[in-house]
Amino acid sequence: MIPFSVLDLSPITEGSDAAQSFRNSLDLARHAEQWGYNRYWLAEHHGMPGIASAATSVLIGHIAGGTRTIRVGAGGIMLPNHSPLVIAEQFGTLEALYPGRIDLGLGRAPGSDQATARALRRTLMSDADEFPRDVVELMDYMSDEPRQSVQAVPGRAAKVPVWILGSSLFGAQLAAMLGLPYAFASHFAPQQLMEAIQIYRDNFKPSQQLDKPHVMLGFNIFAADTDEQAQVLATSSQQAFVNLRSGRPQRLPPPRPGYREQVGPAERALLESVLSCSAIGSPDTVRTQVQDFITRTRADELMITCQMFDHAARLRSYEIAAMLRPSFKKE
Repeated sequence: MIPFSVLDLSPITEGSDAAQSFRNSLDLARHAEQWGYNRYWLAEHHGMPGIASAATSVLIGHIAGGTRTIRVGAGGIMLPNHSPLVIAEQFGTLEALYPGRIDLGLGRAPGSDQATARALRRTLMSDADEFPRDVVELMDYMSDEPRQSVQAVPGRAAKVPVWILGSSLFGAQLAAMLGLPYAFASHFAPQQLMEAIQIYRDNFKPSQQLDKPHVMLGFNIFAADTDEQAQVLATSSQQAFVNLRSGRPQRLPPPRPGYREQVGPAERALLESVLSCSAIGSPDTVRTQVQDFITRTRADELMITCQMFDHAARLRSYEIAAMLRPSFKKE
């Protein structure tokens, strides 16, 4: 069976707050563990009213401490925001607390606007263009025999798998060159998906961490007992994308029946583009759409995300996906 994992932005819904988001995230993680999901990843974003996972390492510790077996990690840490040494120490600490369960996915986007990025790092001296160097430096801190005089304690010899995240061809090239697993953000930026997969697989060089390519793809699943229910529930995420791309990010709004038919042609085209890697519907509908995606991409793993306003409906969507997983085959 192809592994399924969870990507959680710990959404803050209208009328709620971050504390409730964290309770919901832990509840979802415990259910995901019970349903057989492989990993539970949290994403670093800053200055977003509807996303509570800014202090990603802290939240990873909260989720790992409240679960027993599921892998927990970052999808990802936006490395330009941080010193590689600090991340090595943070994830070395997490690995010491929860051995064999921590993943570290690294991205080169700031996960914010430039003003927020400057406030995070104080200077943009270490920017996205220096991402490959920062990745190598971070991996060296966590190696058995670091070349640098400064030591990461905890961190040295930490057995934390490193992933490269991306939504363009750059990440595919870097992951292939370093022999690392690759996670593509097709759940919101699918435009270069197939080309990135091909570049990664064609140019992969085996490493100590990985002997053959491993591609994990982001995919939206909005599942419910009927197609009609799922279509309505998915409108919260659709509204959030339009609000974000329009420069007015807000808390995750409640569902709005008929939303896609009510927006203009530009907004409709945006949704068709950014959410093209999605399955929306009843179990039978979702089964067909997910299998088509797996057949087209030959994904080694799916990282499923589901932004729903109602927590119970979100749980149900992940439950349906887990129930369907045994039927999927990588052809």
